[in-house]
Amino acid sequence: MVWEGAVIELLLDISLLSMLVVTALAIAYSRDLVAVVMLTGVYGFLSASFFVLMDAVDVAFTEAAVGSGISPLLMLLTLALVGRHEACARSRSLPALILVGITGALLIYGTLDLPSFGDANSPAQLHVASRYISDSAAEIGIPNVVTSVLASYRGFDTFGEVVVVFTAAIGVMSLLSTGALPILPKAEGAHGHKVLRIVSKILIPPIMIFGLYVQFHGDYGPGGGFQAGVIFAAAIILYTMFFGVDFARRVVDVPALRFLAAFGALLYGSVGISSMLLGGNFLDYSVLAGNPITGQHIGIIVIELGVGITVAAVMVLIFYSFVSQLDKQGREDG
Repeated sequence: MVWEGAVIELLLDISLLSMLVVTALAIAYSRDLVAVVMLTGVYGFLSASFFVLMDAVDVAFTEAAVGSGISPLLMLLTLALVGRHEACARSRSLPALILVGITGALLIYGTLDLPSFGDANSPAQLHVASRYISDSAAEIGIPNVVTSVLASYRGFDTFGEVVVVFTAAIGVMSLLSTGALPILPKAEGAHGHKVLRIVSKILIPPIMIFGLYVQFHGDYGPGGGFQAGVIFAAAIILYTMFFGVDFARRVVDVPALRFLAAFGALLYGSVGISSMLLGGNFLDYSVLAGNPITGQHIGIIVIELGVGITVAAVMVLIFYSFVSQLDKQGREDG
C-alpha cells in the first residue's frame, strides 16, 4: 500500500509539472493577452495544487489567493487600459536565443551539485530547520511551525515584507495618480446582471468571515495575515465589480485605505518597540506578558493583524487606482 501511494503521488507530480510546462509554453506563445492572463491564473492554480502535494499548504494558500485570484484581476484591469493584443511584432534574434540557451544550460548544470530531493542530509535539513521543528512548540507554543518561523523566528524578514508591500502601494499610486477620485453620481456596477449581484450579496459575508477565520486561525492551521488580507480585498473588489466603485468608496474610501495601509505596518513595528521598552529585543514577544508563551501568542496575533490590514488596504488601493484610470480614460474618450 505504501508503494502504491508513492506511485500515485509520483504520477500526480509528473502530471502537474507537465501541465505547468504546457501552460508556460502557451503563455509564451499566445498573443492574445486576455488568454495570457487566464492562463496565468491557471498556472497559479496548478502551482498551488503542486504545493499541496508537497505538503507546503501555507505556500499553496498564498499562491491560490494571489496567483489565481488578485493578480489576474489586476492584469485584466491593465488590459482594459492598454488593449487586448500585442501592438508590436515579435522578432526572432539569434544572439538572444544563444544567450538564453547558454543561461539555461548553466542553470541545469548548477542543479547537478544540488542534493537529492528529500535528502535528510542536505544542508537545509541540517541547519535550523530541525531546531524549528523540535523546539518551536516549547518556545512559541503554537502548532503551526510555519507561523512560528515567519512571525517569530524570522519576524524581521516578515516586517521587511510588509514594508515592501506598503512601498509597492506608494509606487503604484504614484504612477497611476490622478488626483482625488470623484464620487460618481450614479453607480456604475453590473446593473443588468441581477443574478450575479444577488449571488455576490450571498457570497461576500461568508468570504469576509472566512477571512477572519484565516486571520486568527493561522496559529493552528494554514493561513495568516497575508492570506487573510488578500481574501478581504477580494471581497471588497467583488462588491466593487457588481455594485460600482462609488458605492464601494462610500463604505471604504481612499483616505481610510491609505491610513490603514500605513497603520498595519506601524502596528507591526510598534510591537517591536513595545518589546524594547519592556526590556527585550526588537520583536521579542516573550516580554509582552509574564508568561513567555503568552507573550509569543500576543505578539504573533498583533503582528499578523498588522500584516492583514496592510495587505488588504494595499490591494484595494491598487484596484481603486486602476479603476480611476479607467474612469479618466472613459471621460476623455467621451
